[in-house]
Amino acid sequence: MNPDIKTERKKAEFSSSDLTYVLDNGKDQTERRRRVEALVYNDPQFRKENLAFMSQVERFNYSTRQQLRAVRRIRELGWNPIDHRDEIRWFNSVVHGAETATINLHISMFLNFVSFHMTDEQQKYWVDAVKNYTILGTYAQTELGHGTYVRGLETTSTYDPVTQEFVLHSPTLTSMKWWPGNLGKIVTHAVVAAKLITRGKDHGTHMFLVQLRSLKDHMPMPGIEVGDIGPKLGYANVDNGFLRFDHVRIPRDQMFMRFSQVLPDGTYKAPPHAKLSYSGMVQIRSGLLSYAGHGLARGTTIATRYSSVRRQSELIPGKPEPLIMDYQSQQMKLFPQIASAYAFMFSGQHIIQNYDTFVKQAKDGNFSLLPELHATTAGLKAFSSERCRAGLEVLRMSCGGHGFSAASGFPETYGTFAPMCTYEGENTVMLLQLARFLVKSVNQAAKGEKMTPFMSYLTMNPSERCFARTPADFLNTQTLLQAYRHRARRMVGKAGRRLAADIQKGVNRYIAWNNNHMYLLNGADAHCHLFIVDSFNKAVESIQSCEPSTLRILRLLVHFYALDGILNNKGEFLESGYLTADHIDLVSQQYTTLLTEIRPNAVALVDAFDLHDDKLGSVLGRYDGNVYENLYKWAKAAPLNKTEVPEAYDLYIKPFLEENQRRVQAKL
Repeated sequence: MNPDIKTERKKAEFSSSDLTYVLDNGKDQTERRRRVEALVYNDPQFRKENLAFMSQVERFNYSTRQQLRAVRRIRELGWNPIDHRDEIRWFNSVVHGAETATINLHISMFLNFVSFHMTDEQQKYWVDAVKNYTILGTYAQTELGHGTYVRGLETTSTYDPVTQEFVLHSPTLTSMKWWPGNLGKIVTHAVVAAKLITRGKDHGTHMFLVQLRSLKDHMPMPGIEVGDIGPKLGYANVDNGFLRFDHVRIPRDQMFMRFSQVLPDGTYKAPPHAKLSYSGMVQIRSGLLSYAGHGLARGTTIATRYSSVRRQSELIPGKPEPLIMDYQSQQMKLFPQIASAYAFMFSGQHIIQNYDTFVKQAKDGNFSLLPELHATTAGLKAFSSERCRAGLEVLRMSCGGHGFSAASGFPETYGTFAPMCTYEGENTVMLLQLARFLVKSVNQAAKGEKMTPFMSYLTMNPSERCFARTPADFLNTQTLLQAYRHRARRMVGKAGRRLAADIQKGVNRYIAWNNNHMYLLNGADAHCHLFIVDSFNKAVESIQSCEPSTLRILRLLVHFYALDGILNNKGEFLESGYLTADHIDLVSQQYTTLLTEIRPNAVALVDAFDLHDDKLGSVLGRYDGNVYENLYKWAKAAPLNKTEVPEAYDLYIKPFLEENQRRVQAKL
């Protein structure tokens, strides 16, 4: 154990184990998770190999082998995706460590669609097929020419009442499916998003279950062209694919028909709610807020542990080199990301609970939660994924040159989490979807209509002012929340007013919307920021059982997260009128005070994420802090070091040197 990191752990003012129990919703849950993880760590067949030294094909083969081994082991353990969702998630996360799970979409989005969007009669066959892995599935929506804009999808599914079949077709080059995970080489079936056409009428995007490959020899089915799209910035182990249909016929009962149907004669029955086809995306987006928190948890664990063993420069002339975490500038890089990780994790639990409530109500025909849930999850997905991406880059750079090495774990981590800014809805489009809901809410508030408790900030008195007089006054959570509410009220209200003013001037409403993107995006961002601060605080205050010191450090993180947000957006907070320039000075003073309070607890805060070294996949983030000897060991294992003289020497370097030597000799 490195003595510096050992000393850091002794400084902690709370128990990292107790905080782990809070994150896991109880000690019993933590112990249950660790038992599952130990099944992987203690099994030789799941021994980790160095991903950085593999080619794309090697990564794909290795990851597929490990995933299918995991499926077999999970079956031996008697687990199924319905009753043992947590166990399977924990098991797979350890099997894959730093990389994303290979066939994750099969037991997440594919299973969800089959379970939620099929009728009971349809489920009798398909749910068992998914659970028993007699087929492998994915979700195919994005096309070469269209992604987030679902209404623009070009793939068609035309109903033929004579044969009672749907005919799926890709009418243009840009209509081929592009990007779905596992589509390239692994899956046999897919949930396919296509425009439903029956009796000559286009009824918009609906979902269909389509077999893509033979269950005998895995060759593409007739009329199917499918393959891998090639290397990407990340996800080296995943076969993101393309898919093209040439008049492929499927039975009528392979349309997802729980909410909308096509009768045998071609009659169309609409769903009870227009956005029900989006509920699959809502389900995925509901989990992405927590997922962004886990991305930052990985990055902060690496950077904080490394900052606890790396010594650099002179803080005081003549004194020993200090740990880089002793520099306030380093703390300003690390601690906001730690606070964000906790904020996203705790807030993510809240949004997942909201989604689970919606699912229960929807099964009884109540879809009232869907509009706000759809908008909220879209905005939070954009808000959290961008801050995760940007935060990981800050953390990588905080590790200096070593952060650029694949040994740091940052290239793999960044490649895993950065795509979240694009998949499941491009971030700008997601914020604009939320903005559309917010503008409607502004109009409702102006008419005096009743607001939901959270949206009531739109009706706040704009003349209200903050009465904080000392830095300590900004440790009052309600003062902080009021500042965020007034900022959101101002930014959202301004977007609504600017839009309405342009329309009133006679500007086409679509053009007016486009001309006000700046205000709409700012308003949506402010709304999301308020949601995170509010739900983070509520989650912490609702903790039922933990040590007082644990609750204290979590409350400190709530305050620090809120203060950091004010300093990074001070213009908008000042614009709201609730805070003044003097208040910003007080916020800055309290912010620096909290830096010193977090400092002795930093390593314990990241230890509480409970990321095993095998799962973290980072030399810099090792639990024992023995960085330098293991960086050297890692480098020695590089493929180029297997031979002292590389193959390129005989092929290129030697002839080049000899040519130059002869040329020089000839001049003598």
